[in-house]
Amino acid sequence: MTPDRETFRAALVARHGEERQAKFDAARVAVCGLGGLGSNIAVALARAGVGHLHLVDFDKVEPSNLNRQQYAASQVGLAKAEATRANIAAINPYCEVTAETVRVTAENIAALFADDDIVCEAFDRAEEKATLVSGVMAAFPEKPVVAASGMAGLNSANAITTRRVSRRLYVCGDGVADVSDGLGLYGARVLVCAAHQATMVLRLIDGQQEP
Repeated sequence: MTPDRETFRAALVARHGEERQAKFDAARVAVCGLGGLGSNIAVALARAGVGHLHLVDFDKVEPSNLNRQQYAASQVGLAKAEATRANIAAINPYCEVTAETVRVTAENIAALFADDDIVCEAFDRAEEKATLVSGVMAAFPEKPVVAASGMAGLNSANAITTRRVSRRLYVCGDGVADVSDGLGLYGARVLVCAAHQATMVLRLIDGQQEP
């Protein structure tokens, strides 16, 4: 039986405290790219009780995604934004979700992310990452961006870190291991990087920063 909103929130408050949960409730976070990073980030934020998630991805779920992304085999063929929305509804039915099946471009960034407090970059391709990060920082100089670089292969998970590289930009990963190097992508290590990004988002919502 699905708990009602009050019971659901009371369980979160018991874990997080009222003051912190109130911040999570009010937060609006964009997750851009819903693959191995973004689908896991979105689920982690929904479980924490973040009040509004803005999901952005132009792609569909494929069989090759299932080794590391938060999708079921029955969701193959669905738009990733809609599949993630459905998964979040099953986890936290009180999280407000805006799901958009759209490609992020330099031209639509200002309109897409105007209502979001924090933007999470979770794309696969370097050019898409650069477009999003540079575009958000230019359009919204005060808006934090949490990005990722390097989570391929089976090197130690301890090499994945969170770094503050400028006043509003945080980068998670080992900064080196790229899928283009033929290292492969493994669900466990990708999940570690996604957890770093989700944790950094929650820290920012709470008013904390990385040194």
